[in-house]
Amino acid sequence: MRIGVFDPYLDDVGGGEKYMMMLASCLAEKHDVTVFWDNKEDIEALKKRFGLPMDKIHITKNIFSPKVGFFERIKETRNYESIIFLSDGSIPFIFPTKLFLHIQQPLSISKNRNFKDKIKRKHISAIFYNSEFTKHFNDPLFPGVKNTVIYPPVALGNGEQGTGNRRENIILHVGRFRISNMATTDYKKQGFMVEAFKKLVDQGLKNWQFWVAASVKKEDEELFETLKKKAKGYPVAFHVNKTSNELFDLYRKAKIYWHASGYGEDIEKHPELAEHFGMSTVEAMGEGVVPVVINCGGQKEIVTDGKNGLLWNTEEEFLDKTKKVVDDEKLWHTLSQNAILRAQDFSEDKFFEKVREFIK
Repeated sequence: MRIGVFDPYLDDVGGGEKYMMMLASCLAEKHDVTVFWDNKEDIEALKKRFGLPMDKIHITKNIFSPKVGFFERIKETRNYESIIFLSDGSIPFIFPTKLFLHIQQPLSISKNRNFKDKIKRKHISAIFYNSEFTKHFNDPLFPGVKNTVIYPPVALGNGEQGTGNRRENIILHVGRFRISNMATTDYKKQGFMVEAFKKLVDQGLKNWQFWVAASVKKEDEELFETLKKKAKGYPVAFHVNKTSNELFDLYRKAKIYWHASGYGEDIEKHPELAEHFGMSTVEAMGEGVVPVVINCGGQKEIVTDGKNGLLWNTEEEFLDKTKKVVDDEKLWHTLSQNAILRAQDFSEDKFFEKVREFIK
């Protein structure tokens, strides 16, 4: 089967792009898979950042670029039996090829689409989401369309460091520093977490560090420097634009993992400001790092409070639950072992199995 794959954000080295390229790599084992993209350097950056196996994937001209005319696009898509399209709400017209939409975040588009969009919607073979959270907010936009959830593929270590000797008193957060088109300048809440850690230190926390591992775009470097200045004088370290292997070295040293996207936001009105899944949380859990994460978005699909991590709703609860894990070594050990087990539910092998079953 000839399959085409398109992700309009391949110039952004993020978890969503890893999802799409892992999907393409998975299908390339048994199918002829082509990714539509003009700049091969962006593909190389993804391969380097995530260590992706992409040798069997073809890269060709981006036929979904605005520079490509309607009739040329139709002609080219007819060379493929299926097209997998990462959608921001838009629906390409590629009749009669099978069209699979992948949606990774709650969409802000109106339910009352125009006639043209309604025609396009009839040509969608199926939709797959990255979480139940995303599915919940988008289901009403595509009535009658077959859909499912395929959780992102998460690279997992061997979990041997769950009780390991290399553990240090480190709280870790991993995430992009900022998304430029977001309505907030602290989307991942790194600023909030830095202030929270400072409060813990001021309240008496000793011999602990907070590490922020962030991917930072050049246009955001100035704002990132502002964040670093806010942490001055406290045991806060910043690890910038690390590779996948380097991030796993950080996971293996840390004891606690923090995530706070969505804090202080009205998630019902602006669900896009919550974490839509949380791949870094699962990666941390796979290495035995105990998650202390916000109780919203995709995070609560990953973590069961009190079993394999701790969930919180308020800043007070955030600080209290962190101190609870800091002070109770036995609790940390139990949560750590259970986190390793839970992370296996999101393995790459399980992702591959679901993808192959879904796209036949």
